[in-house]
Amino acid sequence: MTISGKVAIVGAAQVDMFKTVGRSPVGVMSVAVTRALGDAGLSLADVDGLFTSSSYYAMPTLTLGEYLGVHPRYVDSTAIGGCAFVAQLAHAAAAIEAGLCEVAVIAYGSTQRSDAGKLISMAEQSAYELPYGLIHPIGAFGMIAHRHMAEFGTTSEQLAELAVAARQWSMLTDDAPYPNPLTIEDVVGSPVIASPLHKLDCCLVTDGGGAVVVTSAARARDLRSDPVYLLGAGEAQNHRNVSQMADLTTTEAVHSANRAFTMAGVTRDDIDTAHVYDAFTISLLVLLEDLGFCKKGEGGAFVENGGVAPGGRLALNTNGAGLSYSHPGMLSMFLIIEAVQQLRGTAGRRQIPDARLSLVHGMGMTLAAHASAILSNQPTA
Repeated sequence: MTISGKVAIVGAAQVDMFKTVGRSPVGVMSVAVTRALGDAGLSLADVDGLFTSSSYYAMPTLTLGEYLGVHPRYVDSTAIGGCAFVAQLAHAAAAIEAGLCEVAVIAYGSTQRSDAGKLISMAEQSAYELPYGLIHPIGAFGMIAHRHMAEFGTTSEQLAELAVAARQWSMLTDDAPYPNPLTIEDVVGSPVIASPLHKLDCCLVTDGGGAVVVTSAARARDLRSDPVYLLGAGEAQNHRNVSQMADLTTTEAVHSANRAFTMAGVTRDDIDTAHVYDAFTISLLVLLEDLGFCKKGEGGAFVENGGVAPGGRLALNTNGAGLSYSHPGMLSMFLIIEAVQQLRGTAGRRQIPDARLSLVHGMGMTLAAHASAILSNQPTA
């Protein structure tokens, strides 16, 4: 059995991508769900599968289902951090293929910027790290950056290339939160937050809501939107606390990506756009290596001289993603939505001509959990 090409994303929407307008997290989700269903030409009455994850709600499918007034026959509230929604694409595909539901909605909402630090997170605190002064998550990523620099000679200037490229992509959106360019000097000259990482090596803190609608490829043909098919998917994890990470410079993304590419029957060279979780410049650099776009230790050279900026060798995070567009706490939902826009040809000034295949990769916690997906505007590779 395979889920490759069996389902398609038929609706996608995002809302309040920088700051909400007096909404709660579930309220943000509900608006996104309504718009995504409208994009697909479906209604709440069609929804029989509900997928979500949250740092606000202990039982998020119950909270969202009650708010929407839907009574799904299949639910999934997988909690593996920011990659949960990429993982749920595959989970929804499996459920649809097994006949457990027909129309699945995957949704997320956050008001973390509007909350201004008042968020009461459901995430448990680390008894083995926090009491000893390791601040989550920036402290862990500072350690990872130091190790990558020591092992491979990576420089702060090379990490800064990722922030500069993200800003260039973001400036091609119609609603860029920061419409002015960055330089490498700007990044390395910004305050050090957790050595060697600077303020501009860190993602934004924003609000935001998003949702996608998934159904069978057969049903997708009868709907009004342009379908985006799931060709491959993979998941992997190996730790919860960064102190238990076996190698600070290599992650399980190696395995999740290989599983996705094998299922899809395509290679890295076939990818037209890549949408990779970028909580910090160092996490993005490590993931680019582990996803196979360059060899381990060569990420710094890969991104130099605009390698992942507009016109570079890889169209990466084409709306600026977490570093320069939006990061509402769990980013992968918005990576999926940007990939859908690229594959539908609706990305405006940032559109990659003739984009056919996209890689989406989500990360959870401190490079701990990983989910990869290969999406296409064609049902087969």
